[in-house]
Amino acid sequence: MHHQFKELADVDITAEPMEVGPTCHYVMGGVDVDPDTAAATGVPGLFAAGEVAGGMHGSNRLGGNSLSDLLVFGRRAGLHAARYAQETAASGTRPVPDEAQLDLAAAEALRPFSAEAGEPEETAGPAGPPENPYTLHQELQQSMNDLVGIIRKAEEMEEALHRLAGLRVRARRAGVEGHRQFNPGWHLAIDLRNMLLVSECVARAALERTESRGGHTRDDCPEMDRAWRRLNLVCRLSDPSGGLAAPDAGHGQIRLERREMPPIRPDLLNLFEKDELVKYLTDEELTQ
Repeated sequence: MHHQFKELADVDITAEPMEVGPTCHYVMGGVDVDPDTAAATGVPGLFAAGEVAGGMHGSNRLGGNSLSDLLVFGRRAGLHAARYAQETAASGTRPVPDEAQLDLAAAEALRPFSAEAGEPEETAGPAGPPENPYTLHQELQQSMNDLVGIIRKAEEMEEALHRLAGLRVRARRAGVEGHRQFNPGWHLAIDLRNMLLVSECVARAALERTESRGGHTRDDCPEMDRAWRRLNLVCRLSDPSGGLAAPDAGHGQIRLERREMPPIRPDLLNLFEKDELVKYLTDEELTQ
């Protein structure tokens, strides 16, 4: 630790104070997958496991739980991905990418090299000069840290969504210089779209979930609501083209859906003390 601080920040922690703060350890959400095959819902050929997937541990992911998650569901994902590849190759049904979508994605990726002042109809906002992707990244990071942090409030998350709308418009004008070879500014400009997308998913879902549970803590909703245990929040792109078109600053990039989860099997419930289950299950579930 002493070496890292000295090399990266020029701080001698044996003689000077160090800044300590929380950071993101896990994304408690992710790709919507089938629990048996780990196949992503609505994305043929994509298999996911671990932190990138929804996961089986919900709002509480500890280190040991993550390892078991990877071992079990990583194996399932690998087995079914191999089986899928073999079956589609043998049957000739392997999905073929749409050339128009590929061209659109390529043009979107190269946009930062030719970024110019945006027009109102193109950016859904006022025109402006090209934006520095590093500045946008810093503002996004600070906004999420300040407004959608460890302890959350409705008014702060609403403000975060307002800021995200402005950053989405400005990110359409992110510009870079140089060449394609090892260009971190270009990489960041491309990453910003996904960063903004994930940030909106986190903020909208956290605002919708009016309770505190695991790593999700609401200062204005401090209690855990047992009714929320049966609900998952699914984020879907509001743009059917896949989000490559100009974003709508007013409505965001995603829409939320509530999905009711199937009841827990009786043989699994019998593994727990009833006094413990009362904290989490609804009266209806406990009666059944």
